[in-house]
Amino acid sequence: MATFISNSPAETEAFGRRLAKRVGPGSVLALKGELGSGKTQFVKGLVAGLGSKAPVTSPTFTILHEYTGGHLPIYHFDFFRLQDRQSAVRLGLDDYFFGAGLSVIEWADKFPELIPEPAQWVFFEMKSENERIINTREDDAIRESRIPLKPHQMK
Repeated sequence: MATFISNSPAETEAFGRRLAKRVGPGSVLALKGELGSGKTQFVKGLVAGLGSKAPVTSPTFTILHEYTGGHLPIYHFDFFRLQDRQSAVRLGLDDYFFGAGLSVIEWADKFPELIPEPAQWVFFEMKSENERIINTREDDAIRESRIPLKPHQMK
């Protein structure tokens, strides 16, 4: 696991912008974390890092937002309000997951069996009003995208 400690929404977005340099068509990011833990802030950074100026909001009520205008389309899902597995399947996830864009799923842990094996899991934890701990599997994409940390930010 690689750990990044964010002390502000801006730092969480910056981490997303850096990671955006390491994703490509067909990449899937599965996000897990409680309400307010920074998932949508992270996605704001991803979208900006991919060159889109689209405003990013949580797709809690719409289930899916699509962001264009950047290097590749971003499909931003939120499984929070989905009641059952069939509701998720009806979205046609494979068309997104194995398509030409980046798929990002908030609350992916609600239906982990639907997340493709090569997905990169990103875990968000609230430590205080502003501090967030973001954990990822240590792989080349994350290692390369890490924002240089000051000694007090390392865990």
